[in-house]
Amino acid sequence: MRVSWKARSCVLLLAAGCATNPVTGRRQLSLVPESQEIQMGQQAAVQVSREIGLVPDSSLQRYVQGLGGTLAAASERPALPWTFRVVDDPTPNAFALPGGYIFLTRGMLALMNSEAELATVLGHEIGHVTAKHQVTMMSRAQLAQIGLGLGSVLVPELQNFGGLASGGLQLLFLRYSRDAERQADALGFKYAVGQRYEPREMARVFQSLQRVGETERSRSGRSPLPGYLASHPGEPERIAAVERRAAEVPAGTATRVERAAYLQRLSGMVYGENPRQGYFQQGVFLHPDLRFSVVFPAQWRTQNLPQAVTGSSARQDAIVQLTLAEQAASAEAAARRFFSQQGVQAGQGGRTTVNGLPATVVYFQARTQQGVIAGIAQWVEHGGRVYQLLAFAPGQLFRQYEGLFRQTLGSFSPVSDPAVLNIRPNRIRVVRLPQAMTLADFHRRYPSTIPVEELAIINQVAGPATTIPAGTMLKQVVRE
Repeated sequence: MRVSWKARSCVLLLAAGCATNPVTGRRQLSLVPESQEIQMGQQAAVQVSREIGLVPDSSLQRYVQGLGGTLAAASERPALPWTFRVVDDPTPNAFALPGGYIFLTRGMLALMNSEAELATVLGHEIGHVTAKHQVTMMSRAQLAQIGLGLGSVLVPELQNFGGLASGGLQLLFLRYSRDAERQADALGFKYAVGQRYEPREMARVFQSLQRVGETERSRSGRSPLPGYLASHPGEPERIAAVERRAAEVPAGTATRVERAAYLQRLSGMVYGENPRQGYFQQGVFLHPDLRFSVVFPAQWRTQNLPQAVTGSSARQDAIVQLTLAEQAASAEAAARRFFSQQGVQAGQGGRTTVNGLPATVVYFQARTQQGVIAGIAQWVEHGGRVYQLLAFAPGQLFRQYEGLFRQTLGSFSPVSDPAVLNIRPNRIRVVRLPQAMTLADFHRRYPSTIPVEELAIINQVAGPATTIPAGTMLKQVVRE
């Protein structure tokens, strides 16, 4: 039997592309040198900061950076440029990028109740980096890319990551194996205990995440935690593992909780969706800061994302998308740029006005991998910006939706209603109980803008009837 050049190349590549894992001490596949790992993480971190946005609280950012930096300094890779940031997203989540760039959401902060909990979450993400979980997956993806055939045999699920090595937000969609998640849990536990944090606080995080997931599934039939929980082991398994490890920690050596100090850090933080960044009200999208509104079709599924506002039909066969037309000085300039794209063909249309605003509206067709789509493109000048609205469907369905498209695009209009312009987000306020009371009593005495059941989750209280001791600090959610 002859050995092909591909097989020889695989052997040579694997021999040259192995490195010692700093956590396990074992040799493993690593085609990504540390300098490239850092560069990729840095590039992706810039994208995350730009496209999701950071919480504009320098004190909170310094606090998280300080705690994360302390944990990372005692890890197996202390020399990495460790960076910890809080992103402006209400969904409970945390993720690590290669090279030591760690992000967690304000939604994750709001769910926790102690610095010890935060330490275990940051430690878990640090563990993904120190154990080189991303590097291992990217190395396998590179094998698939360069055509040696080995990657597609060992990791066929990575064949779709064609552009992975170039970095960017694609890194966020790498799914770790459950073994990698278990290892990250163990490392996070170790790093937290190393700084004398109470290890059982890690179990509280898992319990809270489980309650959030169960509540959302019962409400909408889907989980709101695609990132943090999607590939993680089940919460009962993780809680049991914490209890086993905690039983092995010598008594009195790890007792730091820092509940009061942590909660005070959250005082004033935005809770839930921030309406200043736009919100839906009975199918109408309203943006207080940018002062405009758009009416989406009834019964459509809508989303307000950092880079776009979208609406889709019940059958998912028609879409309306609203974005900013960046680097465009006028509606006409934005239209010219749009139609300069290959495969996009302009139809009838031209300059017009929409509710008194200068605009350009043009019918279009575009060839995609899924076939020809047809739609209407509209650019509107408002408040020194140019907004792009695209409404489209498969070519054969366009006439069916044309009326709805025209109605939606034509609804773009300035907003002057003070009730919209002056709306404020919900914020966390911390209250110390003057006396023992149930959570239901607390909710009546210190009203929150969220249901008492949700208040129970973010305060880690069993339910409304649970009695809470005097002196306990609780979160209240108010609109200020």
